[in-house]
Amino acid sequence: MNVETFKYDNRIVRAFGIATVIWGIVGMLVGMLAAVELFYPGANLNLQFITFGRIRPLHTNAVIFAFVGNGMFMGIYYSLQRLCKARMFSDFLSWTNFWGWQTIIVAAAVTLPLGFTTSKEYAELEWPIKIAIAVIWVVFTVNLIGTILKRREKHMYVAIWFFLATALTVAVLHITNSMTMPAGLFKSYSMYAGVQDALVQWWYGHNAVAFFLTTPYLGLMYYFLPKAANRPVFSYRLSIIHFWALIFLYIWAGPHHLLYTALPDWAQSLGMVFSLMLIAPSWGGMLNGLLTLRGAWDKVRQDPVLKFMVVAVTAYGMSTLEGPIMAIKTVNSLSHYTDWTIAHAHSGALGWNGFLTFSMLYFIFPRLYKTQLWSTKLANWHFWIGLLGMMFYIIPIYVAGITEGLMWKQFNKEGFLQYPNFLETIVQIVPMLRLRSIGGTLYLVGVFMMAYNLYRTAKAGEFEPDTEDQAVPWQKAAVVAHGKSGFHRLLEGKPLIFTVLAVLAILVGGIVEIIPMYLIKENVPTIASVKPYTPLEVLGRDLYIREGCLGCHSQMIRPFRSETERYGEYSKAGEFVYDHPFLWGSERKGPDLAREGGKYPAAWHYNHMDDPRSTSPGSIMPRYSWLLTQKLETDSLPARLGALRRVGVPYPEGFENGPAQKDLAAQADKIVADLKQGSINATPDREIIALIAYLQRLGTDIKSAPAITAAK
Repeated sequence: MNVETFKYDNRIVRAFGIATVIWGIVGMLVGMLAAVELFYPGANLNLQFITFGRIRPLHTNAVIFAFVGNGMFMGIYYSLQRLCKARMFSDFLSWTNFWGWQTIIVAAAVTLPLGFTTSKEYAELEWPIKIAIAVIWVVFTVNLIGTILKRREKHMYVAIWFFLATALTVAVLHITNSMTMPAGLFKSYSMYAGVQDALVQWWYGHNAVAFFLTTPYLGLMYYFLPKAANRPVFSYRLSIIHFWALIFLYIWAGPHHLLYTALPDWAQSLGMVFSLMLIAPSWGGMLNGLLTLRGAWDKVRQDPVLKFMVVAVTAYGMSTLEGPIMAIKTVNSLSHYTDWTIAHAHSGALGWNGFLTFSMLYFIFPRLYKTQLWSTKLANWHFWIGLLGMMFYIIPIYVAGITEGLMWKQFNKEGFLQYPNFLETIVQIVPMLRLRSIGGTLYLVGVFMMAYNLYRTAKAGEFEPDTEDQAVPWQKAAVVAHGKSGFHRLLEGKPLIFTVLAVLAILVGGIVEIIPMYLIKENVPTIASVKPYTPLEVLGRDLYIREGCLGCHSQMIRPFRSETERYGEYSKAGEFVYDHPFLWGSERKGPDLAREGGKYPAAWHYNHMDDPRSTSPGSIMPRYSWLLTQKLETDSLPARLGALRRVGVPYPEGFENGPAQKDLAAQADKIVADLKQGSINATPDREIIALIAYLQRLGTDIKSAPAITAAK
């Protein structure tokens, strides 16, 4: 029997590991700034590039795709080679993956503060960067599958199942949600509109959490937890159920982000039902991880790697229980748009992704440098400080979220809103926002401690660029008794068939939910009075997107008395047929703006953007005084209107080549005249004029003609 000698590539693992630590610190520092700005808006020093609206997507992208993304690649490149008993398929593809991913992250770090954004949650990057993401993801997928095909171990271990599902599903999600019409180098409009865009976005958004933050990390859990504990996985059969049930059910759950919105009820109900069903496989995975440690709890008490893993797996279980509970309509009616959602997201991100990443770093670095961890004591201190920071972070935000939800819905004994002024809610939660920043600081201190510990570990050891190993290729080996048989065991030896079945499992939910939204016109009824935005309103809407206003303001009034009393008539699907992209928002740090048009005079908006506290005492909104001085860029208007027409907005042919500019000038002059009535002298070519035009348009289309007709 021929024994082959080969070497694992440790250089690529080290590179992704170092990037994980660096981007983790950067992403969390940005998050800290954003957290401080929520209770002290002056923290941005009146600089437009670091306002909350611009750095919030920078923070989420940095933490998800830079920190967790690099951690995912680090763990996969380390574990896959050892599970397959083979070096990565191509060193060139490995390094293309690394440098391409870092380039994408840098591009995001530059473009998002500059205001180049699509506004779509977790998919804010503009179209050239989206193309780059697709290319690099294909590079990673080819390298992954190539390594699996040349493996020396016949059967694919459970971790590899999750890696395959991640690679294939993320590609499907990214490409589908990224269908846009370019209107310039860093400007585009979603191919989908309104309700359809919302469904596609949250089908992507929820499953980006599922297949970027969950499935790859489950695969890593299945490898690193048994390795660190030196024990086999508790149940092979449970891992099979966990995998197939999870990837099939998860893809259906996206609509639970849109409960009580203008999305059709059937889609909302599907999202809720499948979210509840997700509890079973999710908790099966959690129990499979925790029960793997049976009999090893003495080691857990001593080993910081296992401590981090136990909290990570527990946080996964708690998050995947809470998520389905929040998808129940009655619970969602209280939690949605509040900080409860933020607390839920961070309990998973800080606990599950953060702590599991820390455990992998502590596990991998000593092995790369052929030494012991420099300080186990310091790692234990990191664990307790990080855990304390996480509690100080999420508990106050849970309190803030429930406070918001209850205050918004409270009526007095006379039948009027108890707290009609939205700012009354903000004043109550500011102390909780301050406590959150303390928790975030503690968590970040722990990350700095880890970075120093890993640095000293590297200095104390000697890096091993290639680890030598030996194995018998399964194609040449005699029959080996693996102790397990059956259909699934056979399937594990056929990666291509396995891959096809996994793709079919994840496609079903998306097809059933999305396709009817396009084929059945009754799902998006139209309203005759709803017209396309004027040229000036288009530019104003793009400024609203640029500044990230939807990060704090929703545009979706739900059919609750508490909301219709506060904001006006509830939102209808037909109102959004020309919205590319949709701007329903997912959190309220300010009031809903769906019926903002005509509520205040133009002068109020002008003063509000210059200094929010002059019109709304106690507001935590930052100043946007640059809008009053910066000249409105109109040269790109023809390209923008042309792109919108190509995605279905019925602007007349040639409208952008002359009539649009005249229309824009006339509307701008009218707003300037309105401002003069408020004793404000403004020029019509400033950005504030376009933003006022957009805000004054919101919700006005249906006031005169509420009748709904079927789409033609």
